[in-house]
Amino acid sequence: MQAALLGVSFLAELCLPWRFGSAAPPRLKKVTQLISKYFGATLVFIVALRAENVSLHQQLEVKTKRIAQLEEALEAAERAAHRRAAPFRIEEKKRLLAPKRPGRKRGHPGAFRHKPDHINEAIEVQLCSCPHCGGRQFKDHHAIEQLIEDIPSLRPYVTRLTTYQGTCVGCGQSVHSKHPLQMSVAIGAAGVHLGPRALALAADLNKAKGLSVLKTCAVLRDSFGLQLSPGGLSQALDRLAVKVKPQYDAIATELRQAPTLHSDETSWWVAGPGWWLWVFTTQLLTFYVVAQSRGRELLSNILGKDFGGVLVSDCLAIYDDVTALQQKCYAHHHKAIRQAKALHPHQGEGFLCEVEAMLRAAVALQEQKTDLSLESFSHLRLALEHKAVQLLEPPRSEPNEEAVRRRLNKQRDHLFTFLDHDGVDATNKTWPNANCARRLSHARSPVVTKPKKAPEPGKSSLRWLPPAPSAPPAS
Repeated sequence: MQAALLGVSFLAELCLPWRFGSAAPPRLKKVTQLISKYFGATLVFIVALRAENVSLHQQLEVKTKRIAQLEEALEAAERAAHRRAAPFRIEEKKRLLAPKRPGRKRGHPGAFRHKPDHINEAIEVQLCSCPHCGGRQFKDHHAIEQLIEDIPSLRPYVTRLTTYQGTCVGCGQSVHSKHPLQMSVAIGAAGVHLGPRALALAADLNKAKGLSVLKTCAVLRDSFGLQLSPGGLSQALDRLAVKVKPQYDAIATELRQAPTLHSDETSWWVAGPGWWLWVFTTQLLTFYVVAQSRGRELLSNILGKDFGGVLVSDCLAIYDDVTALQQKCYAHHHKAIRQAKALHPHQGEGFLCEVEAMLRAAVALQEQKTDLSLESFSHLRLALEHKAVQLLEPPRSEPNEEAVRRRLNKQRDHLFTFLDHDGVDATNKTWPNANCARRLSHARSPVVTKPKKAPEPGKSSLRWLPPAPSAPPAS
């Protein structure tokens, strides 16, 4: 640009003496200077436009590629909507040409049915004669003993419960006797109730196993002879929820004392959109909250002010600084890197591959922690910190790289927490293996019921039951 400006000035100086001699009019000199300034400004504008044009072309290329990917995903979703297939099938392009052999790996411990600890009936069938020739003499005669487990023929066990009601002569109050099996004081047409075992089975089928209320009633009717309407079962579950509310609150209290807590949330349908299912899980328990909020206030109320454990979560902004110790899920980081690689002009070569390698090196260091001396581990841990600073502090010119850099740099304090605290995973997955609320909700079914009508303002729309105790993974 400066060379062009000098060229314009040189031409002006060359032309003026030739046209007017050495005595060029001052006005023409001034015009020449104005023309030089105008051309200079024009050249600056042209250079800026060209740079902007190059940048827009790059952005257009990225957006075009993204649109093509979204169109392909939309077409795949539309095709899948018209296919009758398993909801969790593998996409065609992700299928392996040589899939692994189904079943567990060779050398695994054998699986078999364990012998029952009791025998209700013994049946002996003698070998009296040969079914082929009628002979009655046998050699190598020995017994074959088997154990057969079956469900007994069931018939409802009916208990007639008689309680008494009267008016106290001393205070005039109406009182009645109570029994632990008694669920309500209704009589007449509503005087037949479900017992605790039947109600527990109904709650398990409807909540943990995912059967609808109608199908739960069908199982109780066909398998156990219990006649129950869907409305009656819904009301019975309401009463059960009131009884177990103290146990649900106790789970929340125990949750706040956990050394490591995994949290995630997902959209939930409660008579319409706008609700959220929150999942909080450890190795021993799972706690669910369904609310019309995805905000920090609700999260703070659940965790309490004195939560001192490590919170493992994704990078949602509401988790920022809500607790002192946090670990951000590597699965979400790797997903962001994969998406950036797909849009990258060189498939992520360079920066994105280096960042991915850094995260994998951190996981490998955790796996080798027990085999390393404290000094060696500390040295490698510090090297990871220096590598993170080197990669994440300088801005990147490529948009996809910059998006990943900003994401990880924002959470840099929470990248390697899992290396300093035993029992903390680098990913937001605990037993059973799952890394998001949606999968957690399938693995450990949230025991809430969703009404057909929207709840009234100020009233809860949920009926809570504590989840069945979750066993830790076998060691």
